[in-house]
Amino acid sequence: MILISNPDKSQWQEILKRPVMNTENLFDTVRSVIDRVKAEGDRAVLDYEEKFDKVVLASLAVLEEEQQEAENLVSEDLKAAIRLAKQNIETFHAAQRFEGKKVQTQPGVTCWQKAVAIEKVGLYIPGGTAPLFSTVLMLAVPARIAGCKEIVLCTPPGRDGKVHPAVLFAAKVAGVNRIFKAGGIQAIAAMAYGTESVPKVYKIFGPGNQYVTAAKQLVSLRDVAIDMPAGPSEVEVLADETANPVFVAADLLSQAEHGVDSQAILITTSVELQQAVKVEVERQLALLPRKEIAEKSLANSKLIVVDSMKEAIELTNAYAPEHLIIETKDYLSLAERIVNAGSVFLGSLTPESAGDYASGTNHTLPTNGYAKAYSGVSLDSFIRKITFQEIKPEGLNIIGPAIELMAANEQLDAHKNAVSVRLGQLENEN
Repeated sequence: MILISNPDKSQWQEILKRPVMNTENLFDTVRSVIDRVKAEGDRAVLDYEEKFDKVVLASLAVLEEEQQEAENLVSEDLKAAIRLAKQNIETFHAAQRFEGKKVQTQPGVTCWQKAVAIEKVGLYIPGGTAPLFSTVLMLAVPARIAGCKEIVLCTPPGRDGKVHPAVLFAAKVAGVNRIFKAGGIQAIAAMAYGTESVPKVYKIFGPGNQYVTAAKQLVSLRDVAIDMPAGPSEVEVLADETANPVFVAADLLSQAEHGVDSQAILITTSVELQQAVKVEVERQLALLPRKEIAEKSLANSKLIVVDSMKEAIELTNAYAPEHLIIETKDYLSLAERIVNAGSVFLGSLTPESAGDYASGTNHTLPTNGYAKAYSGVSLDSFIRKITFQEIKPEGLNIIGPAIELMAANEQLDAHKNAVSVRLGQLENEN
């Protein structure tokens, strides 16, 4: 890891750079796959599964007997853990239900909002080096609470043509309607435009590699909504001299093992902690099964010492981490000063992996500094709010003249007339 001490503010922008993931140079390749899926449907998806995922499939849909077989292959301990996580995610997200209130802005003018679920949503669950069954829960549970009528899941199968059993079990527990064996660009295109098997959805959720990210960006330009911009995963630990270097190193490595382009950063006021964490990272790294991945990720990672906690907070808000762990003696007061972060983990006993799996908060979060403008996935991600208004005679008499005047000054006479004809009728009736 890179050690940095007391950087000047003019260096911050360079220091806080993420590993670059330029999806724009992939657009031509991605667009060609999307166009073929739009034109040929299932046939194109099956061909791309053979080409990219190295598997020959007879059909895309996961059958009921496959789901039953998968359930039998998942250990009872893992089933219990998945059910516990599902319960906590459900509890946290159910508390986010919107309660609209009718507001009288003037006598006779009433306005309100109603929350309505997005009817059809698509969930993308990556395959690759690890089956992300936890992401199934993070996306499908709030979708079900929101009331989405159709929850479609796409995930790449293994070379045996089967989806990982834990993914299928989590999908069943969380309430997914239909599951398809499709990965990468072809899965995003199938959900965006529909095929003979895969229904077209209105919004696509879920992480993925740079090709999936580029595909989501392209289809979102005009055809379907997406959850948020996404990039490599990241964590920052904000710590003082009271932090346990064993815990800090474990937290940094838990993020580093995600992928070679992940980033882990420590910002601390303690030189002693910086050195202790460096030693501890090296010790723990040697014991990890995913050592090679974590090692490459650590090349993008930094241990930064600053002069004061005030500067540490300012640097943190400039970075806007996806995950922020605060391991300090006064973590609650420091947390109040955080304005840019995806999800915050407080105290020495709150690892980032708790949010990844089972505390109840959502782990689908903005990366690459997007936490300055985006929230993570929540119940709101799966709903729309429709506004309603009702105007009675008293209300139209109060606000009508203002509407007429504003419309006339914008030279929109038809807008003015829509009010004038009603005011005229009210006057005649009186």
